[in-house]
Amino acid sequence: MSTPYPLALQVNGAEHRLEAALGDTLLTVLRDALALTGAKRGCNQGVCGACTVLADGEPVRACLTLAHECAGREIVTIEGAAGRAQALQEAFVETGAVQCGFCSPGMILTAAAMLERTPRPSADEVRAGLSGNLCRCSGYRKIVDAVLRAAETGAP
Repeated sequence: MSTPYPLALQVNGAEHRLEAALGDTLLTVLRDALALTGAKRGCNQGVCGACTVLADGEPVRACLTLAHECAGREIVTIEGAAGRAQALQEAFVETGAVQCGFCSPGMILTAAAMLERTPRPSADEVRAGLSGNLCRCSGYRKIVDAVLRAAETGAP
C-alpha cells in the first residue's frame, strides 16, 4: 500500500483537505474520497472521456491525472457545474441526448469548455470539439443538437 500524503483540493468551489497516495488519480480521489461520482470510470486509459472534469476551466481526463498535480487548481465536476454546463444539462434533456447517461457528464463539461472558447460553434465544430468523448448509445446527432441549442441560449 502506498503512503498517503496530505492534499488540499479546490473542488466545486470548496476546499477539501485529505490524504492521498502520490499515485492516486484525480478520478479515484473524487469518487472514493469525496463521493463525487459524476465522473465515470470508463476505459481508465484516457480514451473515452467519461471521466472528464474541468481543471481551471479546461477538460482533463481524471483517470490519467494525478490528484496531487491538481493542488492549486480549481476542479469542477458535473455536480458543481453551473452557467453553460447547466444550460447544456437542460438542453441534453430537452433534445433527448441523454440515453443511459454514462457519458453525459464528460460530454457536458467538454462542451461547456468548448462553448467558452467558441460561443457560437457550427455543427462541425461541435463534432470536432466532442471527438474525444465516446457515447455507446447514440449516433451523436442529439448530443450535437443539444450543444447547438445551449449555444443559442447564450447562457453564461
